[in-house]
Amino acid sequence: MKTLILHHDDCLRHDTGQRHAERPERINAVLDAVSAVSGTEMLPAPRAQAEQLQRAHVPEYWERLVELEPEAQADQLIALDADTSLSSGSIDATLRGSGAVCFAIDQIQSGQARNAFCVTRPPGHHAEAGLAMGFCLLNHAAVGAHHALASGAARRVAIIDFDVHHGNGTQSIFENNPDVLFVSSHQMPLYPGTGHPLETGCGNIFNLPLAPGDGSAAFRSTWSRRGLPAVKAFQPDLILVSAGFDAHRQDPLGQLELADDDYAWITAEIRRIANDCCNDALVSVLEGGYDLEALATASLAHVTELS
Repeated sequence: MKTLILHHDDCLRHDTGQRHAERPERINAVLDAVSAVSGTEMLPAPRAQAEQLQRAHVPEYWERLVELEPEAQADQLIALDADTSLSSGSIDATLRGSGAVCFAIDQIQSGQARNAFCVTRPPGHHAEAGLAMGFCLLNHAAVGAHHALASGAARRVAIIDFDVHHGNGTQSIFENNPDVLFVSSHQMPLYPGTGHPLETGCGNIFNLPLAPGDGSAAFRSTWSRRGLPAVKAFQPDLILVSAGFDAHRQDPLGQLELADDDYAWITAEIRRIANDCCNDALVSVLEGGYDLEALATASLAHVTELS
C-alpha cells in the first residue's frame, strides 16, 4: 500500500505579495524534498465541491470570498486582514487544499492507498466557519473531517495539530461535536492567542501549550503524557494531521526549538495509533513552515515515516 502525495499547480497561483512568509516557494521546497521517497505516488489534487465546503463553512462566507477574488487579468491583492489576502487564483488554490483532503479520505476508504500527505497552500487551520484569518481561507482539516463523517468513511475523527500556532479555526468548528477530537500542541503566547488548556469544548478539545524556548524534551513529553493517550482513548476511525513545521528551530515565526527528528518521532507515534485504531487511515495536510530549508527537511522526515 502506498502513501499518496497530493498537489496541484493551482496552489502556486495564490499570490500573497512580496516578502510574505506564506509564499509559493514553500510548495516547491516540500515537493523537491519528498518526491523521491520510496512507497509514494504523486497525484493531482481535485477541487473540493460546494457540498463538501458547506459542511464546515457558512455558505455566505464562501460566496463572499468568490465575489471578492480579483479578475484573472487584475494584478491586485484584496486584504481580508493584516496578513490574509485574496489574489487572482486564490479560490482555485484553496479549493485544491480541501479537495485534496477529501480525495485522500476516499482513496484510503476504498483501499487505494494507505495514507496521504496533501502538499497544498494556502494553509487552513486558522479559518473559522465564517472568517478568513492567519493566511487561511478554507479549513482543509475541518472540511475533510466533515466529509469523512458524512460519507461514512468514519464515525469518529481525530485531528492532530502540531503547528507552532494554535488551530483556532478547527477548534471553533468542532468544539461542540463529540464525534471529532482536536488535540493541538502550540506555542503560547503566540498568534492567535487561543489554545489555553481550559478550552475543552464538549470534552473533545485537548490543548497542549508549550513555552517559547521549549524543544524536543518538552514536546515529546507533552504528547506522550497527554496528547497521544487522548487520541488512543478516543479510538478514532480516521486521523487527520494539521502538519505545520513552523515549530522548527529555524522557523522565523515561532520560538520553539524542534528538529527534524521530532517530526519523525511524532509521525511515527501517530502512525502507531492509526495502525492500532483505524487500519492505518491517516491523512496529513500541510499547514505552516516558513523557513524553506527547515520546511523541506522536516517534511521529508514526516513523509519518510508515513511511507
